[in-house]
Amino acid sequence: MADGRARALRQRMTDAEKLMWGRLRNRRLTGVKFKRQQPLFGYIVDFITPDLKLVIEIDGGQHAERGDRDARRTAKIEESGYHVIRFWNHDVLGNIDGVLQAVIQELNISR
Repeated sequence: MADGRARALRQRMTDAEKLMWGRLRNRRLTGVKFKRQQPLFGYIVDFITPDLKLVIEIDGGQHAERGDRDARRTAKIEESGYHVIRFWNHDVLGNIDGVLQAVIQELNISR
């Protein structure tokens, strides 16, 4: 079930997710392999590098209204040994280079 939902999410990514995926796919960012829209502990995460246990979430405006739910989700994922970083859609769309620099910093910490 989660695989079918993940597949559907891959087919209808947001503009911010598409932009980010264009920069992460095929090891384009520092040679690290990322996957998109992957099931993880009952959730579907936007981007993940399992080797470095890093999850990247791209949040739209609906996330501002469900901060408690996102916090619980993040806590569950991090309890499993992953680190989660979040960016707003408008940050990805308006400052992709800054977002990628933040991701690179996290990757350097994770190595």
